[in-house]
Amino acid sequence: MKQKARKPRAEKPRGGTAKPKVSASAGKPVPVSPLVFSHLAPAKVSEVYESYWRFAAERQAVFFRRTRAEASPWTQDAVISTYKFTNVYRASDRVSQYLIRNVIYREDLPKNPPEVFFRILLFKLFNKIETWELLQSALGPITFESYRFDRFDEVLTRAKAAGKRIYSAAYIMPPGSAAFGRPAKHQNNLLMLERMMADRLPDRLAQARSMQDGFEKLRSYPTIGDFLAYQFVIDLNYSEITDFSEMDFVVPGPGARDGLRKCFVDPGGLNEPELIRLMADLQEQEFERYGLNFESLWGRRLQLIDCQNLFCEVDKYARVVHPHVMGKTGRTRIKQKFQPISTRVDPFYPPKWKINDKIRTIASKLRATG
Repeated sequence: MKQKARKPRAEKPRGGTAKPKVSASAGKPVPVSPLVFSHLAPAKVSEVYESYWRFAAERQAVFFRRTRAEASPWTQDAVISTYKFTNVYRASDRVSQYLIRNVIYREDLPKNPPEVFFRILLFKLFNKIETWELLQSALGPITFESYRFDRFDEVLTRAKAAGKRIYSAAYIMPPGSAAFGRPAKHQNNLLMLERMMADRLPDRLAQARSMQDGFEKLRSYPTIGDFLAYQFVIDLNYSEITDFSEMDFVVPGPGARDGLRKCFVDPGGLNEPELIRLMADLQEQEFERYGLNFESLWGRRLQLIDCQNLFCEVDKYARVVHPHVMGKTGRTRIKQKFQPISTRVDPFYPPKWKINDKIRTIASKLRATG
């Protein structure tokens, strides 16, 4: 899965550089001259490509409006206001925010790599805040030192018997029965985590030379495929265990692949990771070209993981805005509606990113002027 470091060159759009116009109906873009990329052969884009950048700018604007505690509605885009879309930056999403603040950097929990790794993987195996809080409520502070399989199994089995969903629907964890031999998925997941701890995986990850190296170490465990290994290495990299650049490596998931197909009529010889990297490289140029005011994450550019996630979201967005552009899965509707849990967003990011102080400074100024 070694990724080549090819950097394709983007040519100027054919037919002039006039700024595109936006229609009044939910921000639907009016077609502009196509952007053509020069590589092994010209890569050609569809009308969805423009929506990728427009969606990114407007969805990020919604995030900042909520951060500033502005009153709803936070957007005039009827699609974004009706349906559920993740944040532009993966780390800004509700579950990632909970993981960073309450699982990784919680002050009263041990900070050594094995304990932090155990908490992150335990949380991410279920990827559900309610499951973490259920375990915490029943067992007290969650640590590897106090972990016992039978106690965790009992809590989770009881929850399932009561009809509670213990796994997130965001992605599907394989059952793992063939590898670990237990009838219940959660039992096999716990046993896999035990094996990782016995293998001293936290220490081996801390010595990993690159994100891809860390990805491959995670990928070697039963039931963990490419998608999960990539998601897990990103989550672990929020901690101090590793310090990889999020521009090192990317693995597109199924949704991103559909979004890529909708955006690019012809990839022009570029593979999927190369197309994602191209988007990251071109972001400032393309926001400017489309006349969009994109507000970055307090100075942090879109990273590969964010551009990958945006392809997942534009795949969904295009089902409504560009229904005639079909992806491989053939899905035609968005299932989840937008239901805000709260109007207040109080973001917190890995301290090593050095943006939390900027957030606090801006928040203090807003309070002073409010």
